[in-house]
Amino acid sequence: MQLAIAPILAELLIDKLKSQALTESPDLIIPMPLHSKRLQERGFNQALEISHYVARKINITLSSDSCERIKNTPSQTGLSWKARNKNVQNAFRCKTDLSGKHVAVIDDVMTTGATLNALAQQLRKKGAAKISNWIITRAQTDQFRTRADLGF
Repeated sequence: MQLAIAPILAELLIDKLKSQALTESPDLIIPMPLHSKRLQERGFNQALEISHYVARKINITLSSDSCERIKNTPSQTGLSWKARNKNVQNAFRCKTDLSGKHVAVIDDVMTTGATLNALAQQLRKKGAAKISNWIITRAQTDQFRTRADLGF
């Protein structure tokens, strides 16, 4: 993703959120954290760039340092659903008290949801009462299911 398209993707997300007529606005936005090594390789965190724009535009607090990715996981590409879940197990640490808070997690792509689920588990441990996943795009998941995943 090029940084220049972050505002465009953010606007598309905002338009989608408006069309859904959200009844409850989150207390804060947390972008999907990148491990420091991956951040160094890329030079930016695409979820953070999108989150900056969304938070400013809809006036919700951005909490970019509440959580961190502490496990430098290999790429999820090519992994089965079960392997993806195992890959991101214990990958995150959250250090902010989120008791009673509604948190919106922003990420650019969701495939199986394993990464979002792993982060959500940590958010719940810190007291988050509600977690909303705001994603830009959803990858088709049927290609990631193996016979073992389906019980064959």
